Amino acid sequence: MVELARPRGASVAVAGALALLLAACQPAPAGGWSGYAEGDYVYIAAPVAGRLEELAVQAGQQVAAEAPLFRLDATPEARARDQASAQVEAAQAQAANLQSGRRPDEIAQIQAQLKQAREQAALAQTDWQRKAPLVGGGAVSSQEVDAARTAAEQGRARVAELEAALRTARQPARVDERAAAQAQARAASSALAAQQWRVEETRQAAPAAGQVSDTYFRVGEWVPAGQPVVALLPPANIKARFFVPETEVATLHPGDTVQLACDGCGAPIAASVTRVATEAEYTPPVIYSNAQRAKLVFMAEARPAPADAVRLKPGLPLDVRRGGAGNSKQK
Repeated sequence: MVELARPRGASVAVAGALALLLAACQPAPAGGWSGYAEGDYVYIAAPVAGRLEELAVQAGQQVAAEAPLFRLDATPEARARDQASAQVEAAQAQAANLQSGRRPDEIAQIQAQLKQAREQAALAQTDWQRKAPLVGGGAVSSQEVDAARTAAEQGRARVAELEAALRTARQPARVDERAAAQAQARAASSALAAQQWRVEETRQAAPAAGQVSDTYFRVGEWVPAGQPVVALLPPANIKARFFVPETEVATLHPGDTVQLACDGCGAPIAASVTRVATEAEYTPPVIYSNAQRAKLVFMAEARPAPADAVRLKPGLPLDVRRGGAGNSKQK
């Protein structure tokens, strides 16, 4: 889990203020502007809570993309995953059971009952047919004939009942029952996938190469869900922030190239303007000086190439000038 560009607290605010204060000590460069380097930190957190079992990095360390950063205790999530896996097996077995008829032994039992019922129905039919002609001669009473006829009808009904039961036993469950069982199996599979994801999220790796700015927990401590454990600063997230007087802002556009200079940085660093604020603001008091009297300024940002960005440290005062082949002409 990655969180981007969240404020780092009082320490970063103080660093930024000090950078601006240092910039105020010198007049703005001729034909340029004062600014400072800033970083958009990536805060790495796990979406699950747990005890920190392993912290693979330390502050100041350079890490490659996909390098392991930390690992939480995954025991609770692993047990929940195993439970979800068992539920998937049960749901799939239930769905498979409803796709077929009854077991062979159950079908054989119904067949045996049907055979017996047919024999009894045949005997009842024969008895009725034998007694029916004798009622007129007085050898058999009408009550006996009626009883024989009733027994024959009951025998035929019993045979029909068992024949229907046999057909039902050989068929799968009803369509809606099978659909419900299949839906339960799919739901169980989704729950298993979600639980497997939670297990995997107890391990976090670097989303990009960069420098570990800070770590916030020690091994053995409890880490709440969503709480950052590591702050990472990729070179691509380092940028220059500077302030352009309102008299010059109309000539600066996104895509223009500027040159960044700082003490100890060596040769100027080319950067591309990525943002020019749409609203003016007053010059911050910490950068106000006699040599820089413009009160209304527009904040602008520029990003150098990642290979050059590593030469900049967040909070470092910068002198920003126009320059570079890709710079737009004044409009």
